[in-house]
Amino acid sequence: MKEISGGVCAPKGFRAGGIWSGIKTGSRKRDLALIYSEKSCAAAAVFTTNRVKAACVLVSREHISGGKLRAVIANSGNANACTGEAGMAAARRMAELAADEFAISPKEVAVASTGVIGVPLPVAAIESGVSSLAASLRSDGAGHEAALEAIMTTDTRKKGGAVEVVLDGVPVRIGAMVKGSGMIHPSMATMLGFITTDAAISPAMLDAALRRAVRRSFNRVTVDGDTSTNDTVIIMANGEAGNSPLAGGGPLFETFVLALEDLCVSLARAMARDGEGATKLVTVTVGGAESEDAAETLAKSAASSSLVKAACFGADANWGRILCAMGYAGVPFDPEKTSIGFASAAGEISVFKDGAPVPFSEDLAKKILSEDEIEIRINAGSNKPGGSAVVWGCDLTYDYVKINGDYRS
Repeated sequence: MKEISGGVCAPKGFRAGGIWSGIKTGSRKRDLALIYSEKSCAAAAVFTTNRVKAACVLVSREHISGGKLRAVIANSGNANACTGEAGMAAARRMAELAADEFAISPKEVAVASTGVIGVPLPVAAIESGVSSLAASLRSDGAGHEAALEAIMTTDTRKKGGAVEVVLDGVPVRIGAMVKGSGMIHPSMATMLGFITTDAAISPAMLDAALRRAVRRSFNRVTVDGDTSTNDTVIIMANGEAGNSPLAGGGPLFETFVLALEDLCVSLARAMARDGEGATKLVTVTVGGAESEDAAETLAKSAASSSLVKAACFGADANWGRILCAMGYAGVPFDPEKTSIGFASAAGEISVFKDGAPVPFSEDLAKKILSEDEIEIRINAGSNKPGGSAVVWGCDLTYDYVKINGDYRS
């Protein structure tokens, strides 16, 4: 597997673009994005687990139920969530507008929105801009970049990428873009994510691949403990690579899944690093748990603790907060056999071992925790195989409150 350029436009047969349409008053940033495939695609998606779901989620879930798509249209600046029947009509209208540009069925178009909840979506802005949006489509990295900018809200960095993997001698490409900076918590992490691939693969196997990749990437990111109404990750596969179709399990399917997971993990890390107001990427690694699920739960509890996150901001090796967060995670582990340490580019240090404090240098610990990427290493004391997981988060800073204190304005 190798990294390549082009993002969602790297796979054959895909184009993307983005324009400014005026969805959010006072903003001149691109706010309307489109990704389009020349051919019909196998498609799969994962959506928010929040009981309150935006209109775009409900419409896209309906459209993707048959396992086929051709396009995704997405807007920023307005979530079109909690907007009643008018919101549903607006989401359906977005799909119709994109479909009309390519003479395809609206059922072949997924819809995504991100922004402020509870504000009616100004569909007129999309109606007036959709032709320009279609005309903006390009098959190169510039198209990817324009579409990616159009879905960003409080993000400070663009998050996208592409990889190429060889399946039985045939190069297959996977490209992706994501947005996400705040309202991020696992199951699934609050985000929009669009993935394209030219692999030939059945809808059922594509769905299985996406769910496996999401579980170990986007579902292991936490910024602030809030899961949004709009979470959407969509993957489209048009088969243009010409590989033998992946219609079942086996080595070739496993290779594809690992490439997809690797790409998703890199983007999940980028989202955590770009958490609202964050100054540090915090990786929590748990081993020695009863199972992978237990390790994941313990890691999420530590990574999402406000007290742990605040300690990371202050470069304070306060391991007691970590152990406490593990204790209320709701899964069994033995505190008397647990060990905790910290690591970064500045070194590593043990602070708690086999259930007891370890004398350590506060100066070294502070130096380690002052780096912009730090790791909390936990061993939960069990010798059972497979009991490990990694979760990504960030520190909690003053700027997080500033950003969210006046988000609507």
